[in-house]
Amino acid sequence: MKDMNQEGTIKFNAHWTEAPAFPQEIMEEMIQTRQKMFAQGYIGEYAPGLGYGNISMRYGEGAQFLISGAKTGRLPEALPQHFTHITEVYPDRNEVHCQGPIIASSETMSHAMIYHCEPTAMVAIHLHEADAWERLLHRVPTTDASAEYGSVEMSASIKELFQNTRLKEEKIFVMEGHPEGIFVFGQSFTEALAVLAQHGL
Repeated sequence: MKDMNQEGTIKFNAHWTEAPAFPQEIMEEMIQTRQKMFAQGYIGEYAPGLGYGNISMRYGEGAQFLISGAKTGRLPEALPQHFTHITEVYPDRNEVHCQGPIIASSETMSHAMIYHCEPTAMVAIHLHEADAWERLLHRVPTTDASAEYGSVEMSASIKELFQNTRLKEEKIFVMEGHPEGIFVFGQSFTEALAVLAQHGL
């Protein structure tokens, strides 16, 4: 049963430096893809203040990336000020460093683990879809049932999937401890969307 009161709550230690938004041209494809996800209900809001879903794109050195900010799922239209730059992530210390006009999404550490474990991954999408989640559970790589979203345990479980399953090839996983939660990634948003389509999404 989904704990609606916990949905979207940040669980990591955030080190946020407020900074101007990045130019829209850098994020144009990410913003357009996010709009598609919102239109399909894969990113959205369950109730006021209880948003779900987020999107990211590798940007900067190493595993740095841009990601939609906290509590932006409700927005019908995303703008540059609704994204932030993740500069450092320390899963073992439950710590995220970001800079931008908004604090990072609650699922930032899960996105970070994808970029750390798969150098070819350039984008990632976290979406919610109940029917697909039930249909894909344990049919595609699936995180440990005890690992909650945005937690150190979830990061460790994603890392384990990369090490012990065909996640690099399949580019999709289900979060058993986060009902409705699904992740896809790829070298481009076109590839990530193709993975979704391949699985009926």
